[in-house]
This record gives sequence, C-alpha cells and structure tokens, in this order.
Amino acid sequence: MRRAICPGTFDPITNGHIDIIKRAAAVFDEVTVAIVKNPTKKVWFSYQERYDLVKEVLGGIGKVKVEGFDGLVVEYAKIKNVAVIVRGLRMISDFEYEFQMALTNRNLAPEIETVFLMPHPEYSFISSRLIKEAGQLNAKLHKFIPLAVVKALKTKIKQIEK
Repeated sequence: MRRAICPGTFDPITNGHIDIIKRAAAVFDEVTVAIVKNPTKKVWFSYQERYDLVKEVLGGIGKVKVEGFDGLVVEYAKIKNVAVIVRGLRMISDFEYEFQMALTNRNLAPEIETVFLMPHPEYSFISSRLIKEAGQLNAKLHKFIPLAVVKALKTKIKQIEK
C-alpha cells in the first residue's frame, strides 16, 4: 500500500491545501493529513479548532484521514511506517524553504522521501497568512477557503479584535 503524509499547521486550511491533498489522494492509496499540534510559528486557531475544521472540510475525500502530531514530521512518519511526505509548492519563493526542509528530513531519515506537488494555478498564491490578513480587512474569502472556514475565521477575527 502506498501511503503518504501531508503535514502542516493548517491555520486555517485553504482551498490550496485541499487541492494538494486531493492530488495526493489521486496518487497514493492512503493520505494522512498530519496537523502539527504545537507549531513553532504563532497560530490563530488552537490545535483542536484546526483539527475540527480540517476534519470537516476533508470529510468527503476518500483515502484521507486526519491526525495530529508533535515533534518532527520524519519521526511521525517513522512511527506511522510511512515513507513519503507530500508538500505543496505554490510559488518559486516556497521552493528554497521547502528544499531546505526536504534535505534536512532526508539527512535525518534517508528512508523517507519528500514529494512536491503544485496546486492548480488558481490556488498558487493562497496562503493561510494572506487569508487571515484579508479576513481582517473584510475581504470576501469564499473563493479561497471553504464556507466552514470562512465562518470560523470571522468568529476568530471578532475574538481577536475584542
């Protein structure tokens, strides 16, 4: 069975993430969307909020399951006996960071491969950071994130602004 992990913070999950996950599900027999429980970067949504949103918006995609993890993704992959990490590349600016991470992971766990997938061009500029900024400026976000995420983001912005 060909299994892969799509790791990330998903703060929040975007249509770009979903596109990469669907593409991975078309290639692999099983895809685990692995949500970082304690990311090094500051997040708006708690782990449980991110988990619930990801689970809700991916519910209809076959061969995909959602889990959380702490620590290094290569260590999580070893525990899960998964040999492939899937990462999305939106723009050329992503490449340097993703390449560094892939080489570091290869050094730490040579038996685990990193596979890069590109999203559909309409999602190539979307990032969670950009979505949060646009949301704070009352942008219409339904083209970029699922409706459940739009609602959760609006609620989160109201909480932050208090």
